[in-house]
Amino acid sequence: MPAEQPTILATSGGYRQGVRTRLEFDRLLHYAVELSGASGRPPRVTHVGTAAGDQRGFNAEMDEAAWLAGFDFSHLNLFTMPNHADPEAHLLEQDVVWVNGGSVVNLLAVWRAHGLDGILHRVWQHGVVLAGVSAGSICWYQGGTTDSFGPELRAVTNGLAFLPYANGVHYDSEERRRPLVHRLVADGILGETHCTDDGVGLVYHGTELVEAVAEVRGKGAYIVTAEAGGADGTTASERRQEPRFLG
Repeated sequence: MPAEQPTILATSGGYRQGVRTRLEFDRLLHYAVELSGASGRPPRVTHVGTAAGDQRGFNAEMDEAAWLAGFDFSHLNLFTMPNHADPEAHLLEQDVVWVNGGSVVNLLAVWRAHGLDGILHRVWQHGVVLAGVSAGSICWYQGGTTDSFGPELRAVTNGLAFLPYANGVHYDSEERRRPLVHRLVADGILGETHCTDDGVGLVYHGTELVEAVAEVRGKGAYIVTAEAGGADGTTASERRQEPRFLG
């Protein structure tokens, strides 16, 4: 059964250090499954690792974590060619599409080359939950901040725009993220921007933000908007959203 409505969970989290494996799935990734409504069978989750070049070693670590979680798990690889003859049919069979981090700029270029932008929009409308971390969060928005071009953070403004906002990830753990978001919003390069500390996710039904959730206590989500009245006429205003802890 698909989710009752188009749903996106955009996060700066989803993993934790494993005990017998390098990583395990944390509460945010499990919450993506909960949002899908899957029950009575192992949830079907596909991992899309385009942003990091479909690294087979990381795929294997995800497989171990998925086995521990009890997921019916698969990968959609695009390097060196798609590993499914019909990617759309494969994705429509899933409960959750989980997109990993890396280069959001490269991710967007490769997805568009393969027509995955349109496919993912149809999959989202069908009720498959779209979720992910870092680049796998920014991609669903109009844009955000990225280190895809090099160590100095820059704006990316050609996201898929399923959500009519921009996105700021790793808001508390990378000190340059917050000031750059504020400057880009004040300058009008980014519009209203929804940001997450590490361990926090934002839930959207359709294009409406309905909830902030966290797998780590004490973390926050933030909405940054432009506001008249600064020294140059416009400044950025930040409003904190208290997440619900996924205990």
